[in-house]
Amino acid sequence: MITKLRGAALIRDPRLNKSTAFTEAEREALGLVGLLPEGIDTQEVQIRRVLDQLGLKPNDLEKYIYLTGLQDTVETLFYAVLMSDPARFLPLVYTPTVGEACLQFGHILRRPRGLYLSIRRRGRVREVLRNWPEPDVRFIVVTSGQRILGLGDLGANGMGIPIGKLALYTACAGVPPQLTMPVLIDCGTDNASLLRDPLYLGLRQTRPDPEEVTSFVDEFMAAVEEVFPGCCVQFEDWSGADAVRFLLRYQDRFCCFNDDIQGTGAMALAGILSALRITGGGLTGQTFLLLGAGAAGIGIADLLVEAMVLEGISREQARGRNWLFDVNGLIESSRTDLTAAQRRYAHPHPPLRDFTAAIESIRPTAIIGVSTAAKAFDRRVIETMARLNRRPIIFALSNPTSRSECTAQEAYEWSGGRAVFASGSPFGPVHLGGRVLMPGQGNNVCIFPAIGLAVFAARARRVTDGMFIAAARGVAEQVSQADLDMGRVYPPPSAILNTEIRAAERVAQVIFALGLAGVPEPPDLRAFINARTYKPVYRNLI
Repeated sequence: MITKLRGAALIRDPRLNKSTAFTEAEREALGLVGLLPEGIDTQEVQIRRVLDQLGLKPNDLEKYIYLTGLQDTVETLFYAVLMSDPARFLPLVYTPTVGEACLQFGHILRRPRGLYLSIRRRGRVREVLRNWPEPDVRFIVVTSGQRILGLGDLGANGMGIPIGKLALYTACAGVPPQLTMPVLIDCGTDNASLLRDPLYLGLRQTRPDPEEVTSFVDEFMAAVEEVFPGCCVQFEDWSGADAVRFLLRYQDRFCCFNDDIQGTGAMALAGILSALRITGGGLTGQTFLLLGAGAAGIGIADLLVEAMVLEGISREQARGRNWLFDVNGLIESSRTDLTAAQRRYAHPHPPLRDFTAAIESIRPTAIIGVSTAAKAFDRRVIETMARLNRRPIIFALSNPTSRSECTAQEAYEWSGGRAVFASGSPFGPVHLGGRVLMPGQGNNVCIFPAIGLAVFAARARRVTDGMFIAAARGVAEQVSQADLDMGRVYPPPSAILNTEIRAAERVAQVIFALGLAGVPEPPDLRAFINARTYKPVYRNLI
């Protein structure tokens, strides 16, 4: 017998609960007779019931709440639903709906999920980690809640992000859910409205100084390595300064990465590689202008540079083809307000405060928005890019949809249908001049689950930038000519599992080549990875 749980205790365990799909033999053997209706459902019938109930919900937030409840009660069914139609359900459990869920988190909470690690528990982090019910944790997504999507400091409300990210690890790449743990490091919040909210769930204090936070995160990383050996930590939605600082501090000592920096960089690189199949020309011949010079902007520029270097040009030449623009204007060599990471891209140029003027001067082949400044790619910007380029590459990657630099309709219409467009949140088809254009969604969901699957399968000891370049190439390879003909530069969400497995295979090749794997290299890497993916099917419990 697989489980010692019986009766109501078994029904309350989301990992083992089958709800109305328990067989007659299981009901007799496990004390379930009378606790369930007499009808015995197949999983397909259960999915149909879920779809019927979702159809009654008035908006996407209510659908998110319903699906969260399903995850808390019948986990296998939750993942079966998500994996049955990823294009439909991923926007409900992650972007854009998760943004609204985080804003309302303290008001919609039904059952706590994840590990809340308060800075008040300093010196006790190992003890708190050992309260987690699963002894084998391979993946942690950890946030401080300080920079949630484009919504700012949401404190403990940010827990919705690691919960959602880890659901995508499983739904998109088949990482077993029992190996994952969402973590919120609660250092308080500087959001005054949350501190006044009587339903706010987090520590009611403003954030401490960076040195105190660093000391606590140091304790956390050391404790994870001790309590969960071999665990990979994904940093998510930290402030820009902390994101860069912690990645540099830990990446050579622990198995970790920062999705906002490395994942965003790889996602953008994948889209660019696909876009170049439409526009023509090689990567090293492009000039990029990024709107936004925080963690995401630096991450994209850094990975574009690394990919260009691999294609044969010098690092100095590659950096010279990447320009950044922030709220104070063009990043150029006369500015004195730049971080060390930004100074790498501070090229000699007269100061400019107008983004369109920067386009006129630099003449980029692609603009990439990671600014969270809604409508920053206005008509002047798009028309200027279209005048300078036969097929302008325009990526408006900020999330959620309300923060996108422009819409798909605007990019296509103002460029005369010539833009190669991608966005961070989904946009529907655009009808223009008798054509139907399908904008691609450049979301990190194309990348980080594949990294996770490869790290899990190969038991990688570290995560490197080269793995992210490999993931980007693996994703780009899955974009068909039919996709490109419709304007799509990312694989369709409906094919997400195959996309992630292919990308994971490319990542695993790098892991084995670098000698970072904890297992011998198999003769058939794809079969090796496939055999380790989670399938949302009920187990026989007797």
